[in-house]
Amino acid sequence: MSLLNSYELRAFGESFSIPLPLMVNVLIAFGAYHVSYSLIPKMKTMFLAANLAGVDMNKTSKTKIPEAFGVVIGCVFLISLFLFIPVPFMGSFSGEASDKFPHDKFVEFIAAMLSICCMILLGFADDVLNLRWRDKLYLPTVASLPLLMVYYTNFNSTTIILPKIVAKILGFSSLDIGVLYYIYMGMLAVFCTNAINILAGINGLEVCQSLVIAGSIIVFNFVEIFAGHCKEAYEFSLYIMIPYLAVTLALWKYNRYPSQVFVGDTFNYLSGMTFAVVGILGHFSKTVLLFFIPQIVNFIYSVPQLFRLIPCPRHRLPKHDPRTDLLNYSKTQFRVADLNILGKLCYTLFKLLHLIRCEESEDGTVTCNNFTIINFAILLTGPIREDRLNRLLIVFQLACSAFAFAIRYPLAHFFYETRN
Repeated sequence: MSLLNSYELRAFGESFSIPLPLMVNVLIAFGAYHVSYSLIPKMKTMFLAANLAGVDMNKTSKTKIPEAFGVVIGCVFLISLFLFIPVPFMGSFSGEASDKFPHDKFVEFIAAMLSICCMILLGFADDVLNLRWRDKLYLPTVASLPLLMVYYTNFNSTTIILPKIVAKILGFSSLDIGVLYYIYMGMLAVFCTNAINILAGINGLEVCQSLVIAGSIIVFNFVEIFAGHCKEAYEFSLYIMIPYLAVTLALWKYNRYPSQVFVGDTFNYLSGMTFAVVGILGHFSKTVLLFFIPQIVNFIYSVPQLFRLIPCPRHRLPKHDPRTDLLNYSKTQFRVADLNILGKLCYTLFKLLHLIRCEESEDGTVTCNNFTIINFAILLTGPIREDRLNRLLIVFQLACSAFAFAIRYPLAHFFYETRN
C-alpha cells in the first residue's frame, strides 16, 4: 500500500526501509494528539449545557462530569484518516502509474473508515438514547458489513490452518469453512465493541486497556514488517492504529483518575470497531483476539449474569465507601430455588471454584459479588482505592499482552507447521 518513496534507517548494523506514508501518518497522529488535547477542555462546557453529563458514583463529590467524550476524539480520529487518504496513493495519481491504481487497497481504506464512522454514530446514539442491550449486539453486526463485503471481493479466503495434532488425525492441514468464517468475523466485531464496554466502571480503565491493546497491535505490526511478512497488510493496520493511539492518549489525560470527562459508549464502540477493522482487513484477527485475553476472561466470568442465569443489576460497578474512600465489590441477591437448571449449575460451579463469595440467609436468599473481574479483583485484595485498582487491572492487561506474544511466536511453532 506504500506507493511513495521510503526512507532508509540503519540500526544495529541492519538497514530498514521506512515508508514515507508511515512518517506522514506519524506526523498527522502527532497533530491529532495536540488537537484532541486542546479541544477536550474547551468542549466540556458545551457538553454540560447539552445535559450530556453524569455523576461519578465512586466519588464522595456528586459534581456532574461531562460524558460521551468518545465522540470528540472519534471525530478528530476520522479527520486525521481523511487527511491521510491521498498519501499512500499519491504515486498513482500521475503518469503511467495511474493505469495501475490500487483500487482494492483504496476501497479497503474507505470501508474501514465507513465502519468506524458508523460505530461512532451508533455509539453516540447509545449515549444519548440509552439503547437496549439487544441493540448493542446487532448494530455492530450491521456496521461490520462494509468490512465483510470488501473482504469478500478482495480476498474471500475462508481457509483455516489446523494445528499439527488435528492435522495428523484428519490427514490434511487446512480446512475451508466457507460462510462460517464470515460469521466468525461478524461476531469478532460484535465482541470487540462490547468487550471493552463490559470491562469498565472505574476512572480511566476503558481508555487505558484500549491503549495497551493498541500498543500491542502496533508492536506486532512492526515485528511482522521487519520480519518481511505481508508488509502491505501490516502497514495498513499501522496507518489506522497510530492516529487512534494518539487521540486515545489525549483522552486518557483527562479520563484517568480522577476523571475530568467520561468517555461513554461512543469510545468503547469506536475502539472495538477499530480493532476489528485492522484485524479483519490486516488478516490477523486471531492475533487481535489474543490481545483481548482479559476481556475474554471477563466475558466468560460474566456469562451467568449477561445471559440472566443469575440476576444482573443494571450497574455492576464497585461500591464506594465514602467513609474510607475505598471501593468494595458490589453484590447481587437471589434465591437458589428461583434459578433455572443452568443458573443453579453456574452458581454451584462458581461457588466450588471459589470464584464468588456467598452469604446465605436463613430464608434461602444468597448474596454474592457481581460477576466481573473488577469485583473479583476487589474480592482478592479487599477494599482498595480506585486508582490502585485501575493500576492492578492494567498490569494484568499488560501481563496478558506479554503472554499473547508468547503464544503468537514461541508457542505457536509447537502447534502449527506454517504461520497462522
